[in-house]
Amino acid sequence: MEKRRSVAFHTLGCKLNFSETSTLSRMLEVDGFEKREFEELADVYVINTCSVTDNADKECRQLVRRIQRKAPESMVVITGCYAQLKPKEISEIPGVDLVLGAAEKFNIGRHLRELTKGDATKISSCDIEDVTGFTASYSLNDRTRTFLKVQDGCDYTCTFCTIPMARGKSRSDSIENVLRNARELAAAGAKEIVLTGINLGDFGKGPDGNKKSEESFFDLIQSLDEIEGIERYRISSIEPNLLTNEIISFVANSKRFMPHFHIPLQSGSNEILGMMRRRYKRELYAERVERIKELMPHCAIGVDVIVGFPGETDALFKETFDFLHSLDISYLHVFTYSERANTRALEIQPVVPMNVRHERNKTLRNLSYMKMQYFTQQHAAQTRKVLFEGHEKAGMMEGYTDNYIRITTPHRPEWANQVVEWTV
Repeated sequence: MEKRRSVAFHTLGCKLNFSETSTLSRMLEVDGFEKREFEELADVYVINTCSVTDNADKECRQLVRRIQRKAPESMVVITGCYAQLKPKEISEIPGVDLVLGAAEKFNIGRHLRELTKGDATKISSCDIEDVTGFTASYSLNDRTRTFLKVQDGCDYTCTFCTIPMARGKSRSDSIENVLRNARELAAAGAKEIVLTGINLGDFGKGPDGNKKSEESFFDLIQSLDEIEGIERYRISSIEPNLLTNEIISFVANSKRFMPHFHIPLQSGSNEILGMMRRRYKRELYAERVERIKELMPHCAIGVDVIVGFPGETDALFKETFDFLHSLDISYLHVFTYSERANTRALEIQPVVPMNVRHERNKTLRNLSYMKMQYFTQQHAAQTRKVLFEGHEKAGMMEGYTDNYIRITTPHRPEWANQVVEWTV
């Protein structure tokens, strides 16, 4: 009897990548592969990459070197955004056997059947303009919370971003398919679904990137709210210009959508937002936050922000800091700007020195800590619903309230994957 080949995965980057890795893993298991942990010995290692920052590229190279030391005879497959953007660069990393671009990642089984260790590195990629179609994906490693991909790609042209070059045009699943996947996840025991995509609010464009249907993101969340078995939904991230008042009002009155938004800002300076080619000004952002808090004073609001973008003077950074300080938000995800090939931001001057970028990052991370402390204190002594995760770490377990306050308590196995009333 032929020995089953084993495969191990490692994911870099966003929630969307995690949902796709989980789907790739299930596909290969159906193909007869045995799944292993990445730290274990495996016949095939698959690295699903990100390329939002230079650090993600470096991490990919470091992982390949680790595999080479541990398992030099094993196959190494690189897929994801970095693989689409720089396939030749990756193919030259010693130890890499296969590079799969955006159009080929879900054909990984066929490629592995055709490949032998020792062959020349195979690149299977195409121009991003030719990438069409939508492959639904969801993560199911942790039953408590699952990431469900409903949209992919982006039609925006932000000057700092490589994602449209790596992911292609904005395109979506159909509401019918999303509902089918949600029911499957409910049957598998998932209690919370996080809706993921590259530009979620743009949901509704067909698999080829054209506006084929009248379906919208608002239609999608209304439909999902009716699915029995899923207790909670979260919207992973939504652009402020696509976060409509009707979406905010719907979440405020929803049975299952949690009072939690994550809204990218990137800069609190209108001058920088213009150079970034963002599709809103800070005034609109402030309006959205005000509207959310008016309807849901208890709502958590997370914010993405980039520091050290070219042209960001001390005065413009102070604008961002003061704006964020003034907003009734809960936490920040702070990114240090890093130069990406083929982006228009490379033409903008002056370049901010790296030490200044890091200093600004630290300043905003401190602000984020204070915001979260304040947000948590506002809810002290309130009773809220917490969904506890099953993982035990040093005798403790974690969960999140409906409005995304993290709760840590001594491990109780009967609470795993259960919603529990909890006094914050």
